[in-house]
Amino acid sequence: MKSMCITIIGLGLIGGSLGLALKKRCGQDVVVTGIDYDLVTLQQAIERGAVDYSTNDVRKGVEQADVIFLCTPVLQMLPIIEEILPYLKIGCIITDVGSTKGFLAEKILDIIPEGIDYVSGHPMTGIEQSGIMAADQELFKDKWYIVIPEASTCSKAVQTISQVVTWTGARITTMGLIDHDQCAAIISHVPHVAAAALVNLLGQYPNLEESFKLVGGGFRDTTRIASSNADMWADICLTNAQPITDSLLKMKELLDEMIEAVEKSDRPAIHHFFNRAKVRRDALITKTDSQTIS
Repeated sequence: MKSMCITIIGLGLIGGSLGLALKKRCGQDVVVTGIDYDLVTLQQAIERGAVDYSTNDVRKGVEQADVIFLCTPVLQMLPIIEEILPYLKIGCIITDVGSTKGFLAEKILDIIPEGIDYVSGHPMTGIEQSGIMAADQELFKDKWYIVIPEASTCSKAVQTISQVVTWTGARITTMGLIDHDQCAAIISHVPHVAAAALVNLLGQYPNLEESFKLVGGGFRDTTRIASSNADMWADICLTNAQPITDSLLKMKELLDEMIEAVEKSDRPAIHHFFNRAKVRRDALITKTDSQTIS
């Protein structure tokens, strides 16, 4: 049986973890080629076993690919697709792991030629570290991987990508395009903005910076994701602008309510603010835990 040829473009945290997971599960049944423009990253990907071959030559890296995963920041993906299209064989499937889908889908579906398929996807996983050395073969295990059928070119290609993704240990689910971008804004994008804002708030009080060593788990846990890659998050904010700004404005309304309650010493309103959040979060966690695969 012929091995499936998979090319990963962008060997950072997600791309590197994808390669590690596929090689662990599939061995020689998949041949993984990695493309990156950083020569050190290419060497490290080989040394870590994330890829079988690595190159900075785009043509050599994609011309035999059955499946191509785009694992770069979102705004780099469209230029990469335009660059690789002339070298792809008929039947190749392009998919991406971008955190925003509407922006990409509209543009990618306009340029994908007949004979090449595209599948829109998003793994709901990650850590604050970045780069190939942070890659983890278990990063996708038991995490949701969202596929967007309406932003993909055909159901057969969706099935193929879904099968490949399950080899990483991830769980497949589907969503609509608009629902995905709104959901991602609330549960992923806005929390990253909020975490960065908290750290930048500390920067407004330079006399307190020395006190960071004294902070407990609350501040560290809440701001952990502020250590994420700035290039990636700049692209996410620009490509999912409306859902993010809408959600931030709603969050601002909630903060304004809290400011008013504190200024007025309105203890019942303050208590309600915290209690409502506790009850809702506890219910969400209980529901989520009951659905977790053991």
